[in-house]
Amino acid sequence: MRKYYRVMLGRKSVHADECLAGDFIGTDFGIKQDLTRDLPDDWREFNRKFIPIFLTAHPDKTKIGAGLACGALWTVSKGIQRGDLVFCPDGTGHYHVGEVTGDYRYEPGKILFHRRPVTWLPVTIDRTAMSESLRHSTGSIGTVCTIANHAEELEKLVGGVTAPRLISTDETVEDPAAFAMEEHLEDFLVENWAQTELGRDYDIYQEDGEKAQQYQTDTGPLDILAVSKDKKRLLVVELKKGRASDAVVGQTLRYMSFVEEMLATEDQTVHGVVIALEDDARIRRALKMVANIQFYRYQVSFKLVKA
Repeated sequence: MRKYYRVMLGRKSVHADECLAGDFIGTDFGIKQDLTRDLPDDWREFNRKFIPIFLTAHPDKTKIGAGLACGALWTVSKGIQRGDLVFCPDGTGHYHVGEVTGDYRYEPGKILFHRRPVTWLPVTIDRTAMSESLRHSTGSIGTVCTIANHAEELEKLVGGVTAPRLISTDETVEDPAAFAMEEHLEDFLVENWAQTELGRDYDIYQEDGEKAQQYQTDTGPLDILAVSKDKKRLLVVELKKGRASDAVVGQTLRYMSFVEEMLATEDQTVHGVVIALEDDARIRRALKMVANIQFYRYQVSFKLVKA
């Protein structure tokens, strides 16, 4: 069963033309060595070896940034399989679709020298044709992100059919209306972070100007990753998005485990926040024995003003 990825062709798609003309996708991240014999099946093993190498080459970067870079390098070089589809923006509001057709190859001296061969399909997708949810997912931070949850919509778009908007394929979603609203709420929360209670103690983590919204992990993208102003605490923020209470709590714990294992430094602790519309008794009970996850409710108010 093939999978689906959004892949950036250089920062802000600067290398899109060369990749489209040369039938490849690729990365570099300044790690100038052939990875052919260094691509294990487990990306954690790859990160354990290459995060120190990345940090040596980029001493100004954080361990979080190094984890993001090495994870993307492994995914493009190894994790994406033959037959998987990649959706690559060209910087003009359009996505080009390619099928990965071969294994990793090293092309020293060239742009994006850690490469995979791709056959580009004769189709481009306008970003405006995507559902709000898919646009949100394809806007995730980083070089590569999985968009497998939108498989049905992507197949329809590739086939030239516009899919219904604001539909989640997540089987844990119990309330589609809440899912749709909280997709927008996440963006609002990011844009207005400084005015929230969380914004008093935490900043949304940023790497090279990109905010850690929809930060990729091995179990999916976490909604928001924040870091305390004193850099001592990392915070995983998850919106309930209409999902079952047990599911959102379990997912938050998995994200926290990932952050602790792969991103946190020895002097950093990891905490979590779950945000929902309702004062959910099931979430509160699930969190009762978990001291490092807090529960927040949000309120929405509307006001009509006569013209």
